[in-house]
Amino acid sequence: MLAIGIAAAAGAVPLFASGDSTDRPDDPSTEETVGYVEGYWYDDELDADDGEDAVVDDEGDLEEVIYRSMARVEEIRGLTFEEEVPVDVISREEFQEDHDEMFVETGEDEELQQNVTYEALFMVDSETDAEDEFEAMYGDSVGGYYDPATNEIVLVSDSPDEPEVDEVILGHELLHALQDQHFDLASYDRETIDQDAAKNGLIEGDAVTVEQTYDQHCDTEWECLPSAQPPEGQVGDLNWGIYLLLMHPYEAGPEYVDSLLEGDDWSAVDDAYDDAPASSSDVIHTDEDRESGDVTVDDDSSDSWEQFETDDGLANETVGEAGMVSMLGGDAMDPLRSSVIEETDLLTADLQGVDYDQPYTDGWAGDELVTYVDSNATDTDAVSTSEDAGYVWESEWTSEEDAEEFVDGYTQLLELNDAQTLNESEGVYSIDDGYEGAYALDVDGESVTIVRGPSVDELNAIEDGVVAEDLEVSDDPDEPTDGDAGTDDTGSDDEESGDADDADDASEATDADNDSIPGFAASSAVVALAVAVFLTRLRR
Repeated sequence: MLAIGIAAAAGAVPLFASGDSTDRPDDPSTEETVGYVEGYWYDDELDADDGEDAVVDDEGDLEEVIYRSMARVEEIRGLTFEEEVPVDVISREEFQEDHDEMFVETGEDEELQQNVTYEALFMVDSETDAEDEFEAMYGDSVGGYYDPATNEIVLVSDSPDEPEVDEVILGHELLHALQDQHFDLASYDRETIDQDAAKNGLIEGDAVTVEQTYDQHCDTEWECLPSAQPPEGQVGDLNWGIYLLLMHPYEAGPEYVDSLLEGDDWSAVDDAYDDAPASSSDVIHTDEDRESGDVTVDDDSSDSWEQFETDDGLANETVGEAGMVSMLGGDAMDPLRSSVIEETDLLTADLQGVDYDQPYTDGWAGDELVTYVDSNATDTDAVSTSEDAGYVWESEWTSEEDAEEFVDGYTQLLELNDAQTLNESEGVYSIDDGYEGAYALDVDGESVTIVRGPSVDELNAIEDGVVAEDLEVSDDPDEPTDGDAGTDDTGSDDEESGDADDADDASEATDADNDSIPGFAASSAVVALAVAVFLTRLRR
């Protein structure tokens, strides 16, 4: 499902045929003439352009709007539609009846893997279901989408007999249909988070670029429908980590497509569909030719733990660079929390976008996250994310410095989530609430391994040797252990523990700012802007 629309109203607008344009071919055809669809040219004017609103109350009028919009998308993109695009308008009640089929299609095994994955990314805690978080991201505000399975656009309206349509967003959805007809969107592998972000970087980058050009023409060269009313109200408690992950194709994709464009020549973009980006890093770093390797987690568990299997095979995942940025920057726009990547670094200079090229993650060269379960658990119902499940997450980096940079960011993330340092030199931590469990970090040159289990005792059972057999841990995070930085008389203890102290100070400062109207208002302004951007972009 592409370009889910989020809006108070997202529908269609009435259109009426207008006068003929000059200098047209004598025998234009929908299949062969760019900018012409079923009797309508891209620059035709319609009676609906002079309307007071964007409401369409007649099926014939809506058809005319769709044909002209198709012609305009052709004119911008330089491709012709091979067939008509069905557009169905349904009521919100009808949409809600099918809501579960759209958002809750995972079985129990897949649900467990998904929960473990998003808990590993610190986006969904042990008490929350990941599917619920994705569903809540859209909720009752879905306005429309293009469905490659049925090759149709579905508009969801509170008043389906008189739907309201944003013409520019309709053009975005029609561009997806055009892509599908020429490049078969369903043909791409999307088995991992990173593959999905990579392919959508091209697909949504293409659509957003066309949408932006369409919008500019409406302001200058074309008569367009009146603007649809913006969505009312605000999204509730956003899951910012998931938000950043979903927004990556819309944010980084246009720049990727722009790097392929040569003026009005789209041929390099067309060619990219035959050689689509392999990773989100390819979309983020448009000026580099990157090679990412396949990372495989070898099973070094004991008999008491095993790699989890779903109906599709091994429960593994590749998070990718965009996913890691979303993890480390997930709280940047939350005025009540501190974040590893701060909002000033995460947002672009004009505060209108997100910069996914971040120092903590720009050395990514591959990763794999594998879910593990207690071998004694007889079925999925007996496994909970915190008590009987864990994971091994291995990542490769382009240099040892890049590996250390990521570990530094990840360690800060643990500390911001109230992790106790059980043994700093061995990279062993424990969290008691939210993302509870024991964590071990192992750095070997350009490789980083993160292991999480229910307790320190289970870490080696999940990944043999990740923790020294004679490791001494302390229940008191302030009490040094053998091999801990606290035994070092060089003064490194103060330096190494500074991050945790800084994190505490940052948290206290944030709390203090919340009591101060100026400080809180500044953060709230950024949040309000982000929510507005979220509403606008997900309408697409």
